[in-house]
Amino acid sequence: MHPLQREAFTSLDSVSIRVKEGEVFGIIGPNGAGKTTLIKILCTLIFPTSGKAYVNGYNVMDESAQVRRSLGFVTTDERSFYWRLTARQNLLFFASLHNLHGQKAQERVGELLETVRLSGRADELFMGYSAGMKQKLAIARGLLNDPRVLFMDEPTRSLDPGAAQNLRDFIKEYIVNEQGKTVFLCTHNLDEAEQLCHRVAIFDEGKIKVAASPQELKAKIADVTGATLRDAFLAFTGKRFVEDHHAERPRREPKFRHGVGLGMRRRGL
Repeated sequence: MHPLQREAFTSLDSVSIRVKEGEVFGIIGPNGAGKTTLIKILCTLIFPTSGKAYVNGYNVMDESAQVRRSLGFVTTDERSFYWRLTARQNLLFFASLHNLHGQKAQERVGELLETVRLSGRADELFMGYSAGMKQKLAIARGLLNDPRVLFMDEPTRSLDPGAAQNLRDFIKEYIVNEQGKTVFLCTHNLDEAEQLCHRVAIFDEGKIKVAASPQELKAKIADVTGATLRDAFLAFTGKRFVEDHHAERPRREPKFRHGVGLGMRRRGL
């Protein structure tokens, strides 16, 4: 092999799924299974090398603009926000990317801040928010364009158990039951998958081993009394599932020097 040539690696292999409207569809699997690659393809962030994918009836390659208009994406990556802007300023900026401006943007942002219960602290800097507040703001951002399909990549990662449960209740009661949105959920938490998902796909080595409701998956393990999703994962993959619990921990906030950074001029220039 040439020194500059990379060895080909198949992230997804013959993946075929159909998600029903209004359904919470979850995917579980170990790191490196291909879950994030699948979400990136469905969100038009990367293109597949072969095959076809549709979101809300639109082809992700040929109709990517329509796909993006009909979906929202919730990620745990805090770096995707501007730390030295307030929550309101962050949402107004992202609203402008959806072509929402002026009074219409102000009303939509105010409505969502109220919905996620951040209106009382909307004018505080993002950098001072707790992990739970940051995740609520990420959900508000994902709902700015009132999407029909919402992709959520580990939405309760880094949250303590109480905050995580509150967020699950919000997803189930507001996003799914009240708003009727279709949710595509990637999670490392099996309890979360069982609480929220109508169906769960077990993902491993780029392939979907099985997809069914949590109850059906457990029922397939006939030789195990009181079977769990962990037992189902072991049965279909031959591997033990390692849950990724990242409870919120105290951490040092980044320090910024005055006069350097977003919106600031360096002294002497």
